[in-house]
Amino acid sequence: MEAASDALIRFLATERGLSRAYQLSVRQTLDALAGWLRLRGAPLREVGTEDLAAFLSQRKCEGLNAASLRITTVHLKVFFRWLAAQGRLEMDPAEPLLAPRPDLTLPETLHAAELLTLLESIDPAQPLGRRDLAILELFYASGLRLSELCSARLEMMNFDDGFLRITGKGNKTRITRVGTKAREALLDYLQNERPSLVSKRTSSHIFLSVRGTALSPDRVRQIVKERAALAGITHNVYPHLLRHSFATHLLEGGADLRVIQELLGHADIATTQVYTHVDRQRLKAVHKQFHPRG
Repeated sequence: MEAASDALIRFLATERGLSRAYQLSVRQTLDALAGWLRLRGAPLREVGTEDLAAFLSQRKCEGLNAASLRITTVHLKVFFRWLAAQGRLEMDPAEPLLAPRPDLTLPETLHAAELLTLLESIDPAQPLGRRDLAILELFYASGLRLSELCSARLEMMNFDDGFLRITGKGNKTRITRVGTKAREALLDYLQNERPSLVSKRTSSHIFLSVRGTALSPDRVRQIVKERAALAGITHNVYPHLLRHSFATHLLEGGADLRVIQELLGHADIATTQVYTHVDRQRLKAVHKQFHPRG
């Protein structure tokens, strides 16, 4: 099992070019399966569909929600399809498995007024104020994922036209718009603060730490939380919340769902459609509040 897992991860990395985060996610599923098989003394070559169904059932009992079970099922399908294609198994026992439908969970968002409060609370004249303001402006203006912002480099930015070329999930490249305010904040940071952060170890990453290295995802999460707390926003604020707010506010403003899909880098329009439910919830709330018979 361990040798097969290692071989699949190498395949995903070298042949498919999938991200380290995806590789780690698959590895976690396969490690859990290996432990489950070890407890039962079941060799990999004898695993059947009923065994995999029992494994998924136990994962559900351990507290995995429908979305996580769906991801686990996909990982199993990838693994056993690959084993069968390699001739390591005579048949693919995961093929009949049905992935559970994910629960519809509406994404959290910030109101436009809250975002304005957050952005206006940052004083660019304070240490790292220009950097932190540029980070928050870019999250909200472009709907970037955390990993996309952390990996953004100077050569990816077109300031004349206001576009940023980024590589998202599955190593797919897309062009996203950078709004006027975000562009102004970025230019201010790049001209007046980033040079002071540069060191011998500095790469072309846009956002740098005080040591001159690229900001880590954990540090960016911390920056977002700290800035929200300083702005007096009491509920949990995190990078993906700004991405949700970006999409929701575009939809509320009348943007076409296909355009939002492209800006977010969603491969499937169904992923983007969750924001239509957010908009319907808002419409219902407004109707109930203001209509005489709401």
